Amino acid sequence: MPVIWITNTLWGKASKAIQRLASLRPPDESDYRHKDVRTTMSTARTAADTTPRSIQELFDLTGETAVVTGAGSGLGKAIAEILALAGAQVGLIDVNQDRLATVGAGIEANGGKTFSLTADVSDSTSIASAIEDIKDHFGGLNIVFANAGISRGPGFQEAEGTLTGTRREDWNAVVDVNLNGVFNTLGVASGAIADGGRIIVTASTAGLRADPMVGYAYVATKAAVLNIVRQAALELAPRNIRINAIAPGPFRTNIAGEGALDAPELNSMWAQTIPLGRMAHPEELKGLALLLASNASSFMTGGAYAIDGGALALSHAH
Repeated sequence: MPVIWITNTLWGKASKAIQRLASLRPPDESDYRHKDVRTTMSTARTAADTTPRSIQELFDLTGETAVVTGAGSGLGKAIAEILALAGAQVGLIDVNQDRLATVGAGIEANGGKTFSLTADVSDSTSIASAIEDIKDHFGGLNIVFANAGISRGPGFQEAEGTLTGTRREDWNAVVDVNLNGVFNTLGVASGAIADGGRIIVTASTAGLRADPMVGYAYVATKAAVLNIVRQAALELAPRNIRINAIAPGPFRTNIAGEGALDAPELNSMWAQTIPLGRMAHPEELKGLALLLASNASSFMTGGAYAIDGGALALSHAH
């Protein structure tokens, strides 16, 4: 069969298809009025019209207001710093006023704007009041990091971390902060945040797999918040509010207590579980935090993003 005949035939069919597409009626505004998340593309359907024109614009948070819980140290401190560096005005929340003052002073020394309040995420009234006060202070709310978290008790390799040995008070304390605290924060944030806002939850790789290095309450709560994020993504999508989770692996923070991770033998133990051979510094979370807080993640919601030096990949290989 002559090649020219095939080419002409294919072109003729393509031309007819293009003509049919051109004659189709563009979608009417009423097509988007249904609230079912399966059929509603929400205000996200206009996102392509506001595509940033430069890398700076892609990550720019100028004029936006962010809230970070657990902002007094560790990952929360790093998150607050990068948000301020990108131009956001940042509301800092923690149970420790002295740490908040130190973090706030550091950010403002570099030209950032902060407003600090002490609050307990496990107390729904306390966290609600703090978030609303920050919103009133800055005149809006666009970004919320539900970052506050704790860990208590060892993993099951020690007697105090087994099913029978785990202390009930440790279990309840971790559940109150890591699960109830996240839910309390999201409950307030979802009502206070502007359409098109971003919510980020600090989970853990311990919520994605078993982790003998930490206690039962920790793995249970971190797994639970990941499914809350997925569920909330469906609820909030019609308002173009994106919610995602960061799942850190071993980072050098004080979550296990001041100086708990300074022991050389503990660092060596963690390093054996990480292909990159070391624990991470909170500074190394800043890139992912900014991605999820900015327009660079405009089509990302309901996801869990590991930052773990390859630890999950290694556990899958084993």
